[in-house]
Amino acid sequence: MEFDKDLRSIQEVRNLVQKAKDAQKEYANFNQAQVDKIVHAITVACEAHLEPLAKMAVEETGFGIWQDKVLKNVLGSTLTYNFIKDMKTIGILNEDPVRKVWEIGVPKGVVAALIPSTNPTSTAMYKTLISLKAGNAIILSPHPNAKNCILETFKIMNQAAIAAGAPAGLIQCVSIPSPQGTDALLKNPNVGIILATGGEAMVKAAYSSGNPALGVGPGNGPSFIEKSADIQMAVKHIMDSKTFDNGTICASEQSIVTERCIKEQVISEVKKQGGYFMSAEESEKVGRFIMRANGTMNPKIVGKSAKVIADMAGITIPEGTRVLLSFQTTVGKDNPYSREKLCPILAFYTAENWEEACELSMKILYNEGAGHTMTIHSEDMSVIREFALKKPVSRLLVNTPGTLGGVGASTGIQPALTLGCGAVGGSATADNVGPMNLIDIRRVAFGLKELDEVRGNYPAPETPCCQAPAPRYPDSVSAACGEKAMTSLSKSDIEAITRAVLAHFNR
Repeated sequence: MEFDKDLRSIQEVRNLVQKAKDAQKEYANFNQAQVDKIVHAITVACEAHLEPLAKMAVEETGFGIWQDKVLKNVLGSTLTYNFIKDMKTIGILNEDPVRKVWEIGVPKGVVAALIPSTNPTSTAMYKTLISLKAGNAIILSPHPNAKNCILETFKIMNQAAIAAGAPAGLIQCVSIPSPQGTDALLKNPNVGIILATGGEAMVKAAYSSGNPALGVGPGNGPSFIEKSADIQMAVKHIMDSKTFDNGTICASEQSIVTERCIKEQVISEVKKQGGYFMSAEESEKVGRFIMRANGTMNPKIVGKSAKVIADMAGITIPEGTRVLLSFQTTVGKDNPYSREKLCPILAFYTAENWEEACELSMKILYNEGAGHTMTIHSEDMSVIREFALKKPVSRLLVNTPGTLGGVGASTGIQPALTLGCGAVGGSATADNVGPMNLIDIRRVAFGLKELDEVRGNYPAPETPCCQAPAPRYPDSVSAACGEKAMTSLSKSDIEAITRAVLAHFNR
């Protein structure tokens, strides 16, 4: 009998989780050197397949540019490895001789890793490396539209891991993806933590699964060009970032905000570097393609070039156009240009000064993308400081491309393809997620003081509570009661006592 796809998917997930649990139980006995050997072997294997996996991802999903996906694969493998390779994640991580506290790394167990179609092979590499570095097993759950390239990445990594001594089943991948199978994975009680990278609905499902989860929200980062900025370099950073893999990284800029005093200079530089400012009519046509009727981003524009998007919308643009721009003055859910656009489209806003730009940037972020990322181009440290103190983002990137800076390629933060959005963005972390997010810390604390030392200047009770004298009632109550036992009180006695008590507390 042939079972339906959803039933086969659910059963596959159950089997994978059990295998992963058994493998991780064995892996938990590995020392740091053994773990590092496996992580290094996986990295080397990924490095040997950077280009074919990148091409496979573009062919299967239709998103992005394969040359840029090669660089994403470098980020997911080499850059990630170089950042985490010297981390101590296994055993005793720290010993404080003064406080007499040890900190011990404890793996989460089985990591359920949801892999998006926008960055499929690179995210599979990155999540596998940080999970195994932390002593965990991992189950990759691919987006259906990127299943084949993710499965191929899994096979390469798994073969390398086993050859380096990893238990069979430590790395696994769902081969029959379905909504029912994903739901079964998220809710499986043997999953230690979920790493959710993908659409907003999927991230919410991860957080409501009943298992611990680290998820991310949408990006919608504005890029503020302040009057002290190197305008040519600022525009170059924005254009390079927005065209990198056709804008499929959520840290990429979604709008330009600039001051009126330099507006014309910025517009001129954008045009020089391949930006095309659409007319109101053209903006209306393209705007219809950005969002679907249900208010979510249209997948048809994701990772597509400016030329392809223009053709779909029925507008004519100059040869060599890299990015489409639209002059905007409003922010709201009903304005698609003020929302996240994972493609080479930018909104263009003008503010009177940096204070107004600061408020406008926050309005854009609270409309969508709160907690994620924004960029600022400025040489004025006082303005940068004000933006840093006020913006509801987890990453404020200064004088660098948003795409590369957010993922840690052009900045000093943790290389990552899961970018936390903090509490303001509905995320459990504001970090660029790494191995330390995938372990618990067990603390061993030695006694330092005895009870008398802890009590310090606070005196001990003179009499144990069980021997404390009975409470003394007010004289008026005692007089009303006289020497009679409670059991011998008459109705008139009780009334007298009641009047006395009320008189006492109403004085």
